[in-house]
Amino acid sequence: MTSTGSDDAWIDAARVDELQPGQMKRIAAGGRKMLLCNADGQYFCVDELCSHEDYSLWFGCIKGKTLKCSLHGSHFNLVDGKPLNEPADCPLRTYPVRLREGSLQIAINV
Repeated sequence: MTSTGSDDAWIDAARVDELQPGQMKRIAAGGRKMLLCNADGQYFCVDELCSHEDYSLWFGCIKGKTLKCSLHGSHFNLVDGKPLNEPADCPLRTYPVRLREGSLQIAINV
């Protein structure tokens, strides 16, 4: 999690106790579709759609700090969005996440 950006760039996405490790939540804000992910107690936010094909990564699974696309099996690093195997070859966009007063917030205008 990070705390960069002005306060008006951040949106409330979930309560800190809402997502257990390995769970994801779909977020729609600022014209974007994103996934808030709990990876072993660390929170990450990435684009919801696989960069290889417009398929929701919400149907995939989290293992460690990676997110697997259930359609073709590509894995993405949740830290930087980079694909770890084919067929995906473009990274996912990542968004900063911070904890503020019991809420997980996402910066969408960075």
